[in-house]
Amino acid sequence: MALDAESGKTMLQLITSRYEDRHWRKKIEKTLSLPHSGVGDTRQQQVFTYLKLELKAYKSRRADPDSWILGGYATKEVIDRAKFQPKLIGEGISSEDVAFLGVDPGPEIDEAWWDDMLVAWFGAPEEEEMPQETTHDIPSVSDAENNSARI
Repeated sequence: MALDAESGKTMLQLITSRYEDRHWRKKIEKTLSLPHSGVGDTRQQQVFTYLKLELKAYKSRRADPDSWILGGYATKEVIDRAKFQPKLIGEGISSEDVAFLGVDPGPEIDEAWWDDMLVAWFGAPEEEEMPQETTHDIPSVSDAENNSARI
């Protein structure tokens, strides 16, 4: 189960508005390291992938983990480019699809919301169905009594 449209919008707002806040920087980096399949809405998925690729810092050829340029002019430029040239993100992306970028989602978005968002990103594992028990596979007590009476 992926994020719904409202949670996806809030997550993108969080990434694009709180990147200067040191408290949120590591959480934003962790969010950017997640797979794009956790975003349910296809347009928001394109925006997330755009941000993920454009904010990726230069890495050497060694097997270093990914890192992102968060904070400063470069991050603001990537976000502004997405807002003012939405065609760079992908075909079919309009100005309305990216108008919310850079707008703080509000004070109710805190660490508890972020933890819930991570749970929703990966979704709850689906429950396995138990096989239907058939009566002929499992002997009943009365069958056992009948068999012992015959012996």
